[in-house]
Amino acid sequence: MSTDEPSTDVSALSYEQARDELVQVVARLEAGGEPLEDSLALWERGEALAARCQQWLDGARERLAAAQAASGPGADADEED
Repeated sequence: MSTDEPSTDVSALSYEQARDELVQVVARLEAGGEPLEDSLALWERGEALAARCQQWLDGARERLAAAQAASGPGADADEED
């Protein structure tokens, strides 16, 4: 497989890096013409990249929820328990 940076550990990628590489992987798979082994490697890389993007999105969602809870109108109500 010959992605731009095939040896890059997915866990080290930023959201934008993982998303951009995922777009490239999908384009290559959709274009076809890759040997079976390369297609499988691309698919696996794409799955890993999609999971990394989801990790970033989940983390962002958690941070947003925490910030909203800390600054929301009912923020002091939770502290009474």
